[in-house]
Amino acid sequence: MGNKNKYESREEIEDAMWKNAESGNDIFGEIKFRKSNKKSHVKSFLKVVSFILIASLSGGITAQYVVNKDKGVDASPSTLSNSLQGIAENPIWKVSQKVSPAVVGISNKEGGLWDTPEESGSGIIYKSDGFIITNYHVVEGATEIKVKLSNDNVLKAKVVGSDAISDLAVIKVEANNLPIAKFGDSSKLKVGDLAIAIGNPLGDQFSGSVTAGIISALDRRINIVNKKTGEQTIYKVIQTDAAINPGNSGGALCNSYGEVVGINSFKINSVIGSEGTGFAISTNEAKEIIDDLMTYGKVIRPALGIYGGTAISVGDDGVEGVYVQDVVRESGAAVAGIMPTDIITEIGGKSVKNMEDLSKVLESYKVGGTLSCKIWRDGKIKGISIILSELKAH
Repeated sequence: MGNKNKYESREEIEDAMWKNAESGNDIFGEIKFRKSNKKSHVKSFLKVVSFILIASLSGGITAQYVVNKDKGVDASPSTLSNSLQGIAENPIWKVSQKVSPAVVGISNKEGGLWDTPEESGSGIIYKSDGFIITNYHVVEGATEIKVKLSNDNVLKAKVVGSDAISDLAVIKVEANNLPIAKFGDSSKLKVGDLAIAIGNPLGDQFSGSVTAGIISALDRRINIVNKKTGEQTIYKVIQTDAAINPGNSGGALCNSYGEVVGINSFKINSVIGSEGTGFAISTNEAKEIIDDLMTYGKVIRPALGIYGGTAISVGDDGVEGVYVQDVVRESGAAVAGIMPTDIITEIGGKSVKNMEDLSKVLESYKVGGTLSCKIWRDGKIKGISIILSELKAH
């Protein structure tokens, strides 16, 4: 009997303890159930990643806002959103959209426009009141010039000035508020930089032609020989592997910022005749030429007044210099007494071994300037002073 009561009491105590646990008053404390550790860790990781992404985006937007505000640029949320979106855009597309409105098609064929790129050229709007830069060979011998704008309007143009040596020309249409291209500093280019060639041949199927590549070489010196006189001219150009075809000859070579850094010239390409190479006259070289064309209608260059310019080495002591094949009548060289078969060994205090050396020295002189010169004649070196005359176009 005693044992029975003992067992019954124990069961009552256990029942009471379970009842207390259900009501939250268990003497051993509240019973809690632990969740899965794996799910907990995944959620924590996702929260950390989300926080980092939000913080990075916010920091970028804030930094852009501060920079734009300091520069006085519109820093509204919509503008910043557009800026962030633009980061992912194709840079070639962006440059094309920026520059193409200022690139035109040019026809010098009397009676109308034509439809093949081989018979058309391009130009770059330089001034909003209608001044356009193009290649000399695009307008050479033109009796009538027509310009097709990017909005398909066709206007008549006249030649303001042209220069066969540099293959540059300036023409003008009667119009105002035209979109213009921004000319950049070509001296800041580096080999490997992005290069984008934009042209606008008149055939509709080729309008707005864009090719891209890299800057292959800088200050490449090209020797152009006048077929009529044999006179040689050397000037600096940009080399690129962006295709420059007859259609975009006279068009723009642009950097990644949408600035024009060169004027494309298919003529130079045809002289070199090498596949995979394109050439453009650098803007820094072209600016002075363009200014002369707009002011005088021609380029004023100094010249010695000699023909030939073949590099030669003579005599037992190996005299090196520039061989004079002929002399231009009434030129500075002729007045100074330089004669055919003379060898020019030094000009302006610098030794010259070929026509390229001679051209480099002349770059720093103006028409009317006096240039000291040493020549080799009959086995002797003779000093002569030459007053530089103007290089006449042929």
